Amino acid sequence: MIDNHRAAGSDSQAVLRRAEELDALDAILPFDRRDQLAALLTDDDVATLKHLAGEGMGENTLRALASDLGYLEGWCQLATGSPLPWPAPESLLLKFVAHHLWDPVKRGEDPGHGMPADVEAGLRLEGLLKAKGPHAPGTVRRRLTSWSILTRWRGLSGAFGAPSLKSALGLAVKASNRPRQRKSKKAVTGDVLARLLAVCAGERLVDRRDRALLLTAFASGGRRRSEVAALRVEDLVDEEPVRADPNDPNSPPLPCLSIHLGRTKTTTSDDNEHVLLIGRPVTALKRWLTEAGIKEGPIFRRIDQWANVDRRALTPQSVNLILKTRCKQAGLDPALFSAHGLRSGYLTEAANRGIPLPEAMQQSLHKSVTQAASYYNNAERKNGRAARLIV
Repeated sequence: MIDNHRAAGSDSQAVLRRAEELDALDAILPFDRRDQLAALLTDDDVATLKHLAGEGMGENTLRALASDLGYLEGWCQLATGSPLPWPAPESLLLKFVAHHLWDPVKRGEDPGHGMPADVEAGLRLEGLLKAKGPHAPGTVRRRLTSWSILTRWRGLSGAFGAPSLKSALGLAVKASNRPRQRKSKKAVTGDVLARLLAVCAGERLVDRRDRALLLTAFASGGRRRSEVAALRVEDLVDEEPVRADPNDPNSPPLPCLSIHLGRTKTTTSDDNEHVLLIGRPVTALKRWLTEAGIKEGPIFRRIDQWANVDRRALTPQSVNLILKTRCKQAGLDPALFSAHGLRSGYLTEAANRGIPLPEAMQQSLHKSVTQAASYYNNAERKNGRAARLIV
């Protein structure tokens, strides 16, 4: 009994120590996940994450690696009774695929097919598993990629390129028969944005923040929620005012800001990418910063019920929640919209207004012409004659 108490005390001390070490990454890892990750990760895992942060890995990439590593450790403990082995044997990689990509029809006939019930229950209890049914193939591939990256950073090589794994992935994806889901079922186009802005047109600080956030995220090219959350005052540079109509020197001047994004999902810090804000978004953003008394650090921050502005930045999840909350207030179905709808909505709106694709991509910073063009193709099909042969 005494030995058991000593072991339990030792475990809790180790968790507390790892939590304190993860505090050094508080700008990257959401505070509310620190304790959970400290319980899931090993000392070596935490050391690896701190090393990657020291090497200058992008915050979004590191955040995703930490999240995936926490899930993998939790799953492995429940599925095998042991922490993740490094490097992982081929059999464990195949088990991971079998547990997450399975045939729903066969599962109905054979309860033993797919993820075991006790493993699933354990993951749900830990708050690690929310999906019902098989995982999205993209999620499984991403976690395998994270697993592979972390393996290489430890100076090891795994079986991630094994033919058996590639074959199992291909067969499992077909068996899961899961259609690809849009990140946001509906785009936040100009008309939707107007409804959202209407419900945050008040004088409260939270209204000022949300209005500035929505206008900035949309007008800057449809920034990702992680990019919005990461924006800092130091990223803003005042530019000379521009004319409302570039071709009319007598048109009224509009305020102009450039936003330096640094490293994004599709760029590196060396790219020094920037986008422009002109007119109403600039006014809303500056008014928010002035009234919130923010002169440095994160731009968009949490506001408590007493209207106190936190020193920490909003998390990407909070950006998504703000949009969904405003959708509900505007009489829209929050389930149909997410923060990514601002990104798809920007390109859709640009296509509807006849803005050339290359010009829109300069602002959205899409690297894939194919992906960006899909929004334009949809707009052209809806506005074209081919679908109107019989009306």
